[in-house]
Amino acid sequence: MLNKFFQPTEMASEDFFQRWKQLGAQVSFSPQQEVQKIFKAKHPMDTEVTKAKILGFGVALLDRVDPNPANFVGAGVIHTKNVQVGCLLRLEPNTQAQMYRLTLRTSRDSVSQRLCDLLSEQF
Repeated sequence: MLNKFFQPTEMASEDFFQRWKQLGAQVSFSPQQEVQKIFKAKHPMDTEVTKAKILGFGVALLDRVDPNPANFVGAGVIHTKNVQVGCLLRLEPNTQAQMYRLTLRTSRDSVSQRLCDLLSEQF
């Protein structure tokens, strides 16, 4: 249901990292703006299926942003009646261990943990 409110946001690598750093600087004031979760894969780890799940959530996948081509990087904006929340994500698969590390940074601390919980259930 959240995907109805999510707008994919395309951006260049430099823009992504600039925004990532800006949100990281805000983390010192509000630590919940960044959430990281390491979890066991619940489904077979397939690159194309993972891409489809991220896109289906409403996040734009950004190619060639991460130095590791196996990682997924995405951006989007959640639109509600009263507020817009910028969201950046990085999903790092470890196929040998059958695990993922998901890192989310959002412009609203109340959104980061909930979004992380919702996304991690998909993989």
